[in-house]
Amino acid sequence: MTEPNQDLAATQQTIAIGGDLLVGRIGFGAMQLTGAKVWGEYPDREAGITLLQQVVEAGVTFIDTADTYGPHSNESLIRDALYPYPKDLVIATKGGFVRGGPEYDDVDAVGNRIYLRQCVYTSMRRLGLDQIDLYYLHTPTATDVPFEDQVETLAEMRREGLIRHIGLSNLSAEQFRSAQQIAHIAAVTAHYNVGVRLGADLLDAAEAAGVVFSPWHPAAVPKDDTALRFNAVLQPIAQRHHATVQQLALAWQLHRSPLTLPIPGTTSVEHLNENLAAAAITLTPEDVGAITTLMPETTGERNN
Repeated sequence: MTEPNQDLAATQQTIAIGGDLLVGRIGFGAMQLTGAKVWGEYPDREAGITLLQQVVEAGVTFIDTADTYGPHSNESLIRDALYPYPKDLVIATKGGFVRGGPEYDDVDAVGNRIYLRQCVYTSMRRLGLDQIDLYYLHTPTATDVPFEDQVETLAEMRREGLIRHIGLSNLSAEQFRSAQQIAHIAAVTAHYNVGVRLGADLLDAAEAAGVVFSPWHPAAVPKDDTALRFNAVLQPIAQRHHATVQQLALAWQLHRSPLTLPIPGTTSVEHLNENLAAAAITLTPEDVGAITTLMPETTGERNN
């Protein structure tokens, strides 16, 4: 496997969110630092604090969280681990989902102005911030108010200085273009990786607009009955680069577009270092093309 570069923090590629927030090309998704089914506290709180500190020590400058992770406990854990924050650290969080219990089917969405404002204020309180650098609408699926009204609420909070940049999560390319007519969108995030291309249309739209695209579950590879077909392509390429298949999947994300900002998550320091080392892998155009063609890249407009 590719070993972590001890000077990684100095050599990692960077990307600018909203034109002014410069972060490393590989961030950290903090969602796993919660209980089972993303409900409750992370079982080993001290280990979670230590891991977050090691994330920053390793040179990561972008951490992704959300108020629904826990709910709330993930944001509080980040503050307890890292406050006062390094000057170069950008923390992105999200709001709009609500949890009615510990099961995944207990999730719903609320988008009215008062609720979203409450989300921002309480996230600031838990994180210990006066302004959130990047705030995502976590879902466009709320039905209590139109999607466009929700974007306008975020735009209002940006004008007030509560948030610095607006992000949108799990939306269609059409919704993204609609939102752009209302406010400046700095980043979008969607499910997109070697085996899942749900965010392909959104990636195309974001790239055309010069907007950062942050794929979640970015290093996942198929483990179902398609695994043999994928591994037949992935493993020889990974071996040539002395990398794991997961490292290859991350390196492909970085090569897929200059605007990608993958946010792999882990609870292991060893895995963290392996993820960051993927930034040092240089793929050929043939490598990228072979991986890209494993799945259809665009199947028309969709609402993820």
